[in-house]
Amino acid sequence: MTETLHIIGGGLAGSEAAWQAAKIGINVVLHEMRPIQKTEVHKTQTLAELVCSNSFRSDDHLTNAVGVLHQEMRMMDSLIMRIADLHKVPAGGALAVDRELFSKEVELALNSHPKITIKREEVLSLDKPDWSQIIIATGPLTAMQLAKEIKKKTGEKELAFFDAIAPIVYFESINMDIAWFQSRYDKGEGKDYINCPMNKSQYEAFVQALNAGEKMLFREWEKNTPYFNGCMPIEIMASRGLETLRFGPMKPVGLTNAHDNSSPFAVVQLRQDNKLGTLFNIVGFQTKLKYAEQTRIFRMIPGLENAEFARLGGLHRNTFINSPHILDHQLRLKKEPKIRFAGQITGVEGYVESAAIGGMAGKMAAYEIINKRWITPPEDTAHGALLSHLISGSIGESFQPMNINFGLFPPLTIKNNKRLKGGERKVAYASRSLSSMEKFIKSKN
Repeated sequence: MTETLHIIGGGLAGSEAAWQAAKIGINVVLHEMRPIQKTEVHKTQTLAELVCSNSFRSDDHLTNAVGVLHQEMRMMDSLIMRIADLHKVPAGGALAVDRELFSKEVELALNSHPKITIKREEVLSLDKPDWSQIIIATGPLTAMQLAKEIKKKTGEKELAFFDAIAPIVYFESINMDIAWFQSRYDKGEGKDYINCPMNKSQYEAFVQALNAGEKMLFREWEKNTPYFNGCMPIEIMASRGLETLRFGPMKPVGLTNAHDNSSPFAVVQLRQDNKLGTLFNIVGFQTKLKYAEQTRIFRMIPGLENAEFARLGGLHRNTFINSPHILDHQLRLKKEPKIRFAGQITGVEGYVESAAIGGMAGKMAAYEIINKRWITPPEDTAHGALLSHLISGSIGESFQPMNINFGLFPPLTIKNNKRLKGGERKVAYASRSLSSMEKFIKSKN
């Protein structure tokens, strides 16, 4: 077999696509522009670098759609999930990883595979006559030149929106005489988050400071680019009303101050960022505040008055296409079927969602090369629901990035005119999904 699959982008989606295609026996060339061409936010040249957070979110496969996707990926021998499980750190009911060890292990696995070649180069053109199969998995940080090429191929007018990254604090600089360890409602190990409490006056002063803080200026080409709500900067949330943060990332419910048994008015949570427990990221505090402002304002948080930051927050451009309009049922570009798209650029949002779409795109391309029929996972699975969102997820001209959620799944069958509510409904969705995926995998073996 001489046909080679070319994958552009060595992030989570590209890495998973390469792995899944190579497992089928396809020769893969994975093109990654770093370190030849840097991005605004990447700090290393390692494949599958996590730039926004170290959390893969909930690992609860019994009641949570993200946890269901995790479990399905494990069932499908996902490289990303295998390495994430290997390098996980405490995070309550969530799956969080040591980001450095995770990325290094993914790269080692790909480098070690005899069917995978990694080329460090920037791909500037998609007009490659000798490339018969291409997957574009360049994600939210697609280089400007390639973005122009994608716009030409797809006919898209705009591809970009913004999201932001949260700051990371050194644990030793956190005042644990004020802060305390506890997971909300004592989930997980019960003590997986550091909690910094605020009373009413502290909270109001903090919100006022966020609103008044000096923000980063947009570059000319970044103006008029919308935000994605799933990664909204903390100061944008604060500007939407005094109580917005108390019902968002700073909600105090399920927490009791371990120092005096009081109920805080608001809480800032920090989650462990590496296995050593030396770094903690401020949960939900993505920001576009200037660096000096971040240091000043975030030190207003009780317990962080002397905080030392390993990384301050930043803003970066995201990129996605109108997948339901321009891609077919196998994520191929309708105008040029040799080109597929995978990962966040397709309009899924989140690490695991991107990797899941990457895995499917890799298999789709591999099956096409070996003339084997691709069978789509059932729509009542997390994989099938995500794919359905990309194929037919828009109403009219509207299409926005989406995390996996049970709202993407087909409705549950109503028995005896009884509609399931709350927890029962989530359990039913999760159970149906995993059962359906198990049957799907068995039917293919």
